[in-house]
Amino acid sequence: MVDYVVTPQPRPSVAVAGETARFPVERIYCVGFNYADHAEEMRGDKPPEPPILFSKAANSLLADGAPLSYPAQTADLQYEVELVVAIGRGGAGISTVRALDHVYGYAVGNDYTRRDLQNRARAEGRPWDASKTFDGAAGIGAIHVAAMVPRLERARIWLMVNGVLRQESTLAHMIWKVPEIIAEVSTYYTLRPGDLIYTGTPAGVSPVTVGDEIVAGIEGLGTLTHRVVSAERSA
Repeated sequence: MVDYVVTPQPRPSVAVAGETARFPVERIYCVGFNYADHAEEMRGDKPPEPPILFSKAANSLLADGAPLSYPAQTADLQYEVELVVAIGRGGAGISTVRALDHVYGYAVGNDYTRRDLQNRARAEGRPWDASKTFDGAAGIGAIHVAAMVPRLERARIWLMVNGVLRQESTLAHMIWKVPEIIAEVSTYYTLRPGDLIYTGTPAGVSPVTVGDEIVAGIEGLGTLTHRVVSAERSA
């Protein structure tokens, strides 16, 4: 039995579709600019190669239906609908041929971003951490076990704000496909069971404000819904 000097916080976890047991989360990795149209709208340029990788804190997860508290230090909170890959088997230096063997399942994600902080960091050559990780920054729906999911290669991915379609594409437009992403991440980090990988967003990102309802979806994986509330109301 280990004694701690402060009470440890519960381990973050995600619901699994059709199961009472939950998926315990270790770390969250993310891929930037994985759709050409999003790279164009954000950078006015081609997507970078190799892909940009960054991370979010595991305790920034936000479940389907939970309120999204408008974060501090920003006036430009933006959504990014993404496919999330849940890792069930760890490893380093994973080949693209064997990469899918390491997948437990898939989920709809929303990579919330303090865009003004990100733009400032990019302009000043600083890390993105403050723009990408905060309470509620990693929206995620229930994880669907890979064996139960239909083929996702061309699945529709979309997002609506207050019933208006803002993002729409297919997973076929991802520049780096899931096996390539897993292989690339595993060259930098030893992947562990419980890791999540957010795989990038298509074009159409824009700001949201208090009161907005954000509904994201991926064909075969259901939807993910959040309503933006003020920090005072959600405290």
